[in-house]
Amino acid sequence: MSEEEKKQARSDECFRNAIEGKFGQAKRRFSLNLVMTKLPETSETSIAITFLVVNLSRLLRQFLSLFLSLFTYNKTTELINQLFINFDYSLNHFSVLKLIDLSENSWSKVA
Repeated sequence: MSEEEKKQARSDECFRNAIEGKFGQAKRRFSLNLVMTKLPETSETSIAITFLVVNLSRLLRQFLSLFLSLFTYNKTTELINQLFINFDYSLNHFSVLKLIDLSENSWSKVA
């Protein structure tokens, strides 16, 4: 077997592993192993619907990940730009620390 044939066989094996992994995921998480229809057409339809759900689940996970990353990015830049830390890492508003004033039993702001 030549070096090129070995490389092609390795590439094919990696591709098959990815496909078999998807079938395993469909059997574990989406109950593909419970398909017991009698007609071949209904079996194909059931399998197609299962993989449609697998793909929709993946798209929903990607959309949720994108949404959360954009949400956290916006909140992080908002906090950095507004009040906590400048880009030179100095504090803008340091006068928000509160202490107990024992004479009046109330909270007072330290300036």
